[in-house]
Amino acid sequence: MKILLLVLTAAIAYGLGGINGAIVASWLTQHKDVRNYGSGNAGLTNYYRNFGKGGAALVIGIDILKGVVAVLLGGVLLGIVGQPTVGKLFAGFCLVLGHMYPAFHRFKGGKGALCGEVLAFLLDWRVGLILICLFILVIALTRYVSLGSILAALCFPVLVWVFGYTALEGLLAMCSGLLIVVKHGENIQRLLRGTESKLRVQRAEGKEP
Repeated sequence: MKILLLVLTAAIAYGLGGINGAIVASWLTQHKDVRNYGSGNAGLTNYYRNFGKGGAALVIGIDILKGVVAVLLGGVLLGIVGQPTVGKLFAGFCLVLGHMYPAFHRFKGGKGALCGEVLAFLLDWRVGLILICLFILVIALTRYVSLGSILAALCFPVLVWVFGYTALEGLLAMCSGLLIVVKHGENIQRLLRGTESKLRVQRAEGKEP
């Protein structure tokens, strides 16, 4: 029974992860594929850098909604066998995996930071709040979105253990966090070389100040 529930959770969460907000929004609002522009990453940052604010809310909305559905459903399904928290974390991992490597988008997706943040909030609002504050603080100080995402991903499993979750739950959180860090491998190299792009707020007309 438990194996069946795990397989079902994995399939649904991975499938939902493949519904990429940046790709959908670029198709609907720009009639373009965000993966053909900038860094080629199908994520909010690359979308914003290339297309501006228009459609950005749609990107965020889609990625948050799919994350909420996947994580809560994972909690419900594994809750049947008395492990709702494990279900949420497992679904979150599969969600992030699907977002990064979507089968119906040629396995070319985003980097999973927003999906990871949704998972953190739905797991424990305290963990989610600390991570979003850390993310915002890092960006405010450095203007590196990638650095904020990487540090938040690394802190996720640490906070899960700090707040008293089990070793298994912490391990699942670590898997999601490390997956996000690994996906940011090129960003890490650019950060070390000092060539990583900084976030620039665009004006209403979509041009950088």
